[in-house]
Amino acid sequence: MIKSETIIIGGGPAGASCALELKSRGRQAVILDKEAFPRSKLCAGWITPAVLRDLAIQPQDYPYGMLTMKRLQINVFGRRFTLPTRQYSIRRDEFDSWLLGRTGVTVFTHQARKIHKRDGSYIIDDAFSCKYLVGAGGTFCPVYTALFKDIRPRAPESLVLAMEKEIPCSTKDNLSRLWFFEHGLPGYAWCVPKEGGCVNAGVGGSYSGMKKKHMSIRSHWDSLTEKLENLSIDSRECSAPRGYAYYTRQDTGPADLNTAYLVGDAAGLATVDMGEGIGPAVRSGILAARAIADGKRYLLGSVRRFSLRDILLPGRA
Repeated sequence: MIKSETIIIGGGPAGASCALELKSRGRQAVILDKEAFPRSKLCAGWITPAVLRDLAIQPQDYPYGMLTMKRLQINVFGRRFTLPTRQYSIRRDEFDSWLLGRTGVTVFTHQARKIHKRDGSYIIDDAFSCKYLVGAGGTFCPVYTALFKDIRPRAPESLVLAMEKEIPCSTKDNLSRLWFFEHGLPGYAWCVPKEGGCVNAGVGGSYSGMKKKHMSIRSHWDSLTEKLENLSIDSRECSAPRGYAYYTRQDTGPADLNTAYLVGDAAGLATVDMGEGIGPAVRSGILAARAIADGKRYLLGSVRRFSLRDILLPGRA
């Protein structure tokens, strides 16, 4: 059996941030992830200046493509306006692999299935043992299922369904676009440019809101495809989008239990207004590591509930 003081299940931004903070404090940790990195990951890849501050990096420190977005076009109920901003976009396969690599911790490609506690240690699949356990495995994290499902229930109204695709695009237009509440969607659509000639396009909406209106997320994807055609994006490239689900922030119960912690999407920390997941993931991962290293409570008060302020008033990176 492999033993470590801390085992982090999930090697994305939440898990990697937790591991890096633990290592900086001289604490032992290993990561388990069901996939080998780099791996494909659905995400708009929107990075706020707050994320860079938490990671203690500047854009020039990042070795892959990071596009600086200086303008943001917002469409609300058919009205359009453009605002100055300073945000960044990345490709998640590159970003996640880089974050994981810089931790310097051992990573096991292993899909955790069975978790139980024995003699003060968490046992994972009778193969791994630890004192501290961090669930960073996203919406369907096994740590949530095994330990937190009853004490931190997920509110149905916080469930978001999304569809998106990364699409080749030859345009040099670096304008990010957001469409809110169009065609009655209880959510928004986006088109985010990426370095290297592509955009990430997607649409997300409240599951309960769409259900009440007898809507489908697919119909809103089709409406977005029409908008993309007007941006000179070939509609044939918009076929076969991928879907996923996540939960926005609702503190329905504790995100820690004895020496177990939930971070990122496993805790349901996406921002209420924009569904931003990377910022809360990074911040919560750091906070969990500090709680382990310092023996203090794991408090989520500094994890932002809303994204728009950081988007409209970004401050310095």
